[in-house]
Amino acid sequence: MDFETAVKVLDRSVGESLSARFPGRLDRMRTLLAQLDHPERAFRSIHVGGTAGKGSTATMCASILRAAGLRVGLHTKPHLHSVVERAKINGLPIGEERFAAVFEQLAPIIDEMRSGEWGPPSYFELLVALSFVYFAQEKVDVAVIEVGVGGTLDGTNLIVPLISVITNVGTDHRDVLGDTIEQIARDKAGIIKDTVPVVTAAEDPAVLEIISAAASAHAAPLTVLARDATLRSTVGDVPYAQHVDLTTAHGHYAFMLPLIGEFQATNAATAILACEQVRSVLPTNAEEVAAGLRDIALPGRAEFYPGHPSLLFDVAHNVEKAAALRDAILRHFPGRRCVFVVAIAQEKDAAGMFAAWRDLPAQFIFTTFDVSHRRSRHSRTLVNAAEQAGLSSRAVDDPLEALAIGRRIAGAADLVVVTGSTFLVGTLRKWYVENSTVTGALHV
Repeated sequence: MDFETAVKVLDRSVGESLSARFPGRLDRMRTLLAQLDHPERAFRSIHVGGTAGKGSTATMCASILRAAGLRVGLHTKPHLHSVVERAKINGLPIGEERFAAVFEQLAPIIDEMRSGEWGPPSYFELLVALSFVYFAQEKVDVAVIEVGVGGTLDGTNLIVPLISVITNVGTDHRDVLGDTIEQIARDKAGIIKDTVPVVTAAEDPAVLEIISAAASAHAAPLTVLARDATLRSTVGDVPYAQHVDLTTAHGHYAFMLPLIGEFQATNAATAILACEQVRSVLPTNAEEVAAGLRDIALPGRAEFYPGHPSLLFDVAHNVEKAAALRDAILRHFPGRRCVFVVAIAQEKDAAGMFAAWRDLPAQFIFTTFDVSHRRSRHSRTLVNAAEQAGLSSRAVDDPLEALAIGRRIAGAADLVVVTGSTFLVGTLRKWYVENSTVTGALHV
């Protein structure tokens, strides 16, 4: 099987949104992993869940551990450009040839499960299983695994990690996880295991109460960032970076983080606390922490390209991430005028995102994306809703044209922000990197 064939088979599998509504999906994933001789048991792991920031926090954990000289696997979602990004070792995606070879091991199991009790694996489950097999074959020292959706029934929730991380809890995926913040928190707390330490950056009292109760029920030691550490971050002479100062019960850390937004400082602090909790098994020190975070790169996550105008690519596809993006822009680029190029998926809370952006000195160009397994809101529908929210906007259906218009109407000192759907950010980032004379991004 070659890579193109593997991707075609993968694309025909059950989509994530449909799969997430199926209550037996963890049994289906258990069946799949059993057929593969349980690769998830072959390596140590760190499990990272939450509503926002879990991908960044997972990547930061992996970068710290890699700086300590460990061989580190990393599974995150979604991918920005290619499915090979879902399985990385020491920062490098699995090669296409190796991807196809591992997927070929899955193919007969997919066919066998199709007529079984639980049905065939979903798109997400197949990529998780592929990552597990790859990490097991490569004998990684540890793998950092990002939760897909929720926690309790997520396909990753069959690992027994060294530590469980819950970055925060917001209201994304209400159609699957529940209507209230409490229901969603209970689902995300489902990754907590017996005696396995837990770290959280959650601050909402109702959410913390639920996480604390779950940790207590599982005799799992709980570390709460806001309670058990002191975090301070400041913007210096370089607006696209920040100085971070963190004091914990186990040490003090001071380093430069090449990312914008206090939320990224929070993600970094959460990753540090997680690494501290597993230090007896996976040793790290303050110098390695600083080295791992100093060179962190998160494509499509607050990724800054200087220019006239400058560009910022950021996947902010829910209300929490939209608010974090707003706060980061106001903090790092005060007074700077913005032109947003935005596409939003059908199931997302567009009104909530518009409310988050209402106070920015910005105008908006709404566009669309085109993928088989996810529906984009129509650009004109978004304009109508945005204008009701008091945003200045226009509709341009073609994403490349939308970006071209955004760059044209922006002043030399302005900031063009490409955001919303992962599919839009991935498409426009790829085009920009391939067609721009800029040699690289400053990961702000």
